Amino acid sequence: MDIIVEIRRRHSVHQQSISAIARELGISRPTVRKHLKSDEEPKYKRQQPPSPKLGQYAESLTQWLTQEASLPRSRRRTAHRLYEGLQAIGYAGAYDSVQRFVKQWKSSQQGVRLTQAYVPLVFAKGDACQFDWSQEQVELGGVLQTIKVAHFRLAYSRQMFVVAYPRERQEMVLDAHCRAFAFFGGVPARVIYDNLKTVVDTVLAGKSRQFNRRFLTLANHYLFEPVACTPASGWEKGQVENQVGNVREWLFTPLARFASFAELNAWLAIRCTELAQRRHPTQPQHSIATCFAEEQMLLRPVTAGFDGYVEQMLRVSSTCLVRADRNRYSVPAHFAGLAVSVRITASEVRVVAQGDVIATHLRVFGRDQLFCNPWHYLPVLEQKPGALRNGVPFVAWDLPRPIVQVRDYLLKQPKGDSAFVQLLMLATESGLDALAMACELALEAGSLSAAMVMNELRHLIAPTPPLTLVDLPDGITLTREPLANCHRYDSLRETVYVH
Repeated sequence: MDIIVEIRRRHSVHQQSISAIARELGISRPTVRKHLKSDEEPKYKRQQPPSPKLGQYAESLTQWLTQEASLPRSRRRTAHRLYEGLQAIGYAGAYDSVQRFVKQWKSSQQGVRLTQAYVPLVFAKGDACQFDWSQEQVELGGVLQTIKVAHFRLAYSRQMFVVAYPRERQEMVLDAHCRAFAFFGGVPARVIYDNLKTVVDTVLAGKSRQFNRRFLTLANHYLFEPVACTPASGWEKGQVENQVGNVREWLFTPLARFASFAELNAWLAIRCTELAQRRHPTQPQHSIATCFAEEQMLLRPVTAGFDGYVEQMLRVSSTCLVRADRNRYSVPAHFAGLAVSVRITASEVRVVAQGDVIATHLRVFGRDQLFCNPWHYLPVLEQKPGALRNGVPFVAWDLPRPIVQVRDYLLKQPKGDSAFVQLLMLATESGLDALAMACELALEAGSLSAAMVMNELRHLIAPTPPLTLVDLPDGITLTREPLANCHRYDSLRETVYVH
């Protein structure tokens, strides 16, 4: 700007020519003319440093960016992931060059964005934990699935915990909290949420909320204060919002592949511990793990576990089934037609009647599936033994091989189905292992019948008679023990009797 002022002063005040000004100031005449036409400050655009090593890989990078632009944001690779991909094909340059290229490419595609301003937040040790859900894609058992991931983050130490579920339901929220508090080794004073429906029933004026009653039972058990954010103000829990994107990059890109949810969640817990070795963002002299160790001492200890179920009252059908989450589960036959309580957790379905658990099934997440426990139908089978041949619970019953052999033999005999049902009724007391042993002994004997199997089973389960000790009077104690001599019986065979 100084040179512009000097040029204009010489020309306007001292009436110097353009050639004289250019000669005395050592600049070109076109430059003098340009500055005389404008009194604005010149602006210079910074040129990015060249990236010779990226040149031959720019085409591959552009191709990747173009292909991934059509994918959901969760499936796109970050600049760092693209940098690793270029390294795999021989790129030896710096990450900065890749980052600048990606930024310029995205700017050319999306235009300029306005940056929103936020207020920096600070949290005390043990004060707050932030919660959020994310949607990810994984391959489980060879099948590509969209799953839900629950995210927890302690606001002071930045220690995170993530756990995956098939769905985002209230029983998953309850189970996720139980797992998170067990992982942290304690409970923070507050947990901050969005206004998700599984936590908040009604959003009232200001910060007032009507929380879900079952969720309040969880909060009452662990004694933490639930706090709901202002609607559309995710910055109030910005740490976990950031964590969602980071976890997607660190753990789910490229595609994660596991055999089951159990294996996936075990790996996620290990990775949460490993990632805690990174530097703390506001205390770079410490790691996240070090700050977490300090914060953990101020967390409220977990004194007892929480049974994270969601309960509903249902009536048992005439086929001894209850419908829960679009699937049907069997109940003992003598509860047919009665109302029972069905408690659904993240991993199982429990049926409760009169305060007792009468049936337990592993939970499945498909639709219109039927799960029958054959033992639930034995009272019906006793009255209707013909159902043994085509009854759904018995057709797919995986029995030990000796029992299957006896069953197939008896079903070919008259009233064989009734006889086999009697064996099953005995097995309710002795167990399948004892019945399988009895069937095996009967098969070895060669004379197979229901009575033979029952006899063997009773011998197996009959209690051993107690050993009775007899007190002998003095004076008749045996002084010489007789020797066993079985050959004397052979002499009887050789004796010839004459009549």
